[in-house]
Amino acid sequence: MKQGTDLFSPQIESLRAEIDRALSKIDLPSHPEYLYTPIRYTLSGGGKRLRAILVHLVGDAFGADREDMSNAGLAVELLHNFTLVHDDIMDQDNIRHGKDTIHEKWDQSTAILSGDGIYVVSQLLISKIKTKTLPAIHAFNKAALIVCEGQAYDKAFENNNDISLSDYFLMIEKKTAWLIGLCAEMSGIISDQSEETINKLRLFGLNLGRAFQIQDDILEVYGDIETVGKSLGSDLISGKQTILTVLAREDNQEEWSSFWENIKKMEIQAAILHLRDYLNRKNIIEKAYNYVEEFMSKARNELEVIPSSHRETLKQFTNIILTRVK
Repeated sequence: MKQGTDLFSPQIESLRAEIDRALSKIDLPSHPEYLYTPIRYTLSGGGKRLRAILVHLVGDAFGADREDMSNAGLAVELLHNFTLVHDDIMDQDNIRHGKDTIHEKWDQSTAILSGDGIYVVSQLLISKIKTKTLPAIHAFNKAALIVCEGQAYDKAFENNNDISLSDYFLMIEKKTAWLIGLCAEMSGIISDQSEETINKLRLFGLNLGRAFQIQDDILEVYGDIETVGKSLGSDLISGKQTILTVLAREDNQEEWSSFWENIKKMEIQAAILHLRDYLNRKNIIEKAYNYVEEFMSKARNELEVIPSSHRETLKQFTNIILTRVK
């Protein structure tokens, strides 16, 4: 099911538009075009800006400085885009946010350099934060390294039939959830909250991020290109470990292995249809949705740390995650 903008409240939709405008106004040189034209192409590529929005929503709740929130939100958004540019090269994904990826539109060398440039710009932005500058920079760079660890696990786990559910959860915590955790944590830092509050905010984001990645895994099989914004079925082709493949293997490894060998020989769209049928019959998809609900419930529980006047907006934000595929 496609997600429309009607799922966003006016406040969240306004924030997204504000973040898009701020991204377009980042002061980048015109030359060399080889570097900056692809960077601008990437930053204009759309996306829901959920990470930067989260920085603003939590920051608003705690009265963070507006300029600090803007720089933190933009820095996180750029860090996210840096990882996407390089991930797309490694995974050979050709579509991102409904557009050609950089390595597809230009070439691999251009994409590598552009990703590097985006990361450096994110560092320049995070260094502009005035409140708790060093703790903010430390949290930002720790998250960047953890995301790299997650990508390393993702690549190392490809085509490995010994990967367990706990292995999978470790991978998605590092690859996806930690960056979303950083968004909430960062707002706690720049609003000078206690260590206990910052930890609870990070935990909220981590659980939200876990649910988010499981939803992405479901979209990989049950979505369409307009919804997913990247190459449908690309994770299947590369043998990645997703919540669906791990749960299917743990349900009945022998049957799953036989089924998987058969669908690997099919054209991708036919393979997806057969895979959907198998996952539905075996109730695997329902188990995956149950994990989404479990992590969303844990995330909501951590929202008690948010001032009550802002809690409802954050709850609505978490519901956006649930409506991405349901």
